[in-house]
Amino acid sequence: MKPNEFELLYKSEDRHWWYLGMAEISKSLLNRWYSAGAKLQILDAGCGAGAAMATFLSEYGRVTGFDLSSNALNYCHIREIDNIVCASAINIPFQPKTFDLVSSFDVLSDIGVSDDVTPIKEFFRVLVNGGRLILRLPAYSWLISHHDDAVQTVRRYSAKQIALLLTQSGFIVEHLSYANTLLFPFALLYRLIGKFNRYEPGKPSDLSIDFKCINQFLKMILKLEAIPVTTIGLPYGLSLFVVGRKP
Repeated sequence: MKPNEFELLYKSEDRHWWYLGMAEISKSLLNRWYSAGAKLQILDAGCGAGAAMATFLSEYGRVTGFDLSSNALNYCHIREIDNIVCASAINIPFQPKTFDLVSSFDVLSDIGVSDDVTPIKEFFRVLVNGGRLILRLPAYSWLISHHDDAVQTVRRYSAKQIALLLTQSGFIVEHLSYANTLLFPFALLYRLIGKFNRYEPGKPSDLSIDFKCINQFLKMILKLEAIPVTTIGLPYGLSLFVVGRKP
């Protein structure tokens, strides 16, 4: 992620409809396998500005985070999160079989991850036997847009693609679902229109859009997906969730 985007990220994570809705979906997924107070050892891989660590992840145990960006870690410190290290998902600085749960939200897609196979193998290595990995990723390579450029997303995934990556690394895929399905037609139209507009280098990401009075409405729409994403799974969407278990 570009340095100027981290301030936007930090300010958005606590109020933007997308982050609040995705947090609700992530928590619903975790509740399928774990209860609050489970005392898990959790690793948040690519923790960014630390919102997930400071909020829902901490309900399930002790959370350790890492990120390659010093800008991201500075915002973690502002949130008074100290259990963090500067590291890359390519080479995670922890011993094998250290964590019960590894979470990684929109990290494998980042330009800073030169190889998205090695991180999955690293997640597998640091998990205990029976431990789980929860990933959230942007969906569909054909949806690449100016927003992806601003946040330095270089990969978007299909369900089949990420399932194959996990199984080839030894994981058992326990759950797979798209998300942000209800708003998908509107987002698709917005992205397609954007492709025909003149590209402006340096233009900020969609996080800079002030949704004002409809922010709460959009959050409510996205939160409605928490149950279907967790249970039956959704067939398409702007994002993708996968849960894998180490045998």
